[in-house]
Amino acid sequence: MKTGARPGGRPPAAVEISPEGVLAAALPAAGQAPVYAFEPLAAGALAPGVAEPNLHAPEAVAAAMRSTLGQAGARSRSVTVVLPDLAVRVFVLDFDSLPAKASEAVPVLRFRLRKMVSFDVEHSGVGYQVLSQSKTETKVLVAILPGPILAEYENAVRSAGYEPGAVLPSSLAGLEGLDSMEAVLSVNLSREALTTSIANGNDLLLYRTLELPEDAGLRLAEIQRGIAVAAAYFEDKLGARPRALYYAGREDSRSFAGWIEDHGLEVVDAGRPDTGAATSLGGASVAGVAGALAGVR
Repeated sequence: MKTGARPGGRPPAAVEISPEGVLAAALPAAGQAPVYAFEPLAAGALAPGVAEPNLHAPEAVAAAMRSTLGQAGARSRSVTVVLPDLAVRVFVLDFDSLPAKASEAVPVLRFRLRKMVSFDVEHSGVGYQVLSQSKTETKVLVAILPGPILAEYENAVRSAGYEPGAVLPSSLAGLEGLDSMEAVLSVNLSREALTTSIANGNDLLLYRTLELPEDAGLRLAEIQRGIAVAAAYFEDKLGARPRALYYAGREDSRSFAGWIEDHGLEVVDAGRPDTGAATSLGGASVAGVAGALAGVR
């Protein structure tokens, strides 16, 4: 699993897999806008999580990837794979120091993560990025998911005729598409989860994923609470209330703004392309795949 790839280091194509369907994006040529394609999945084909198998219809998922990447015009076999947030655990960890070599750093990270996740750490996929470093402290962004879950997704990509060049959770991928050195409050809403995050330049102050209840009333209350907590944390850490909330999700941004009932917070839709749709996107947000392509030359 790879996170935080340098600009130009990722493939010129990306595919996001969600319970609703498969969304692909590809750059037709350097300097051109991405082309997007979407293929819906049948209900129950995918159930994201870290405890049980995710792909209940792997052949259908592979076929949807093959179709969408073909329609988007992917020009390489290697693609960035964007996974549901619930399939990955993300942490920001502090260390006194961390070895510079990945071969030495990853065992240190695995040791620290043993008491933080409920699955086998030694055989998990682990990716990390150093956010900041001084003589006395190193702050690290770490993403981890169970090895069997990672293998499920990677096998589906290979069955579709492609190779997984990098793997990212949806919200981390979306953050890479926000071109701002100022503090940004963002939210990624799926049917299953709400992820709130605060990025401040190259630092990540908050990354929190909440699994949402199925009951509509309880779900709405949990969304409102999650946004309120993130906004309060933003104000506490940065000394000012956030003015904007960058939103990615299947729901219309106006509807979402009405849900959160915070008139001082402008909802900015971060996931709707103006051009480049090769198929109907079916309400899918492109924030994840667009972020996965950010900086690709």
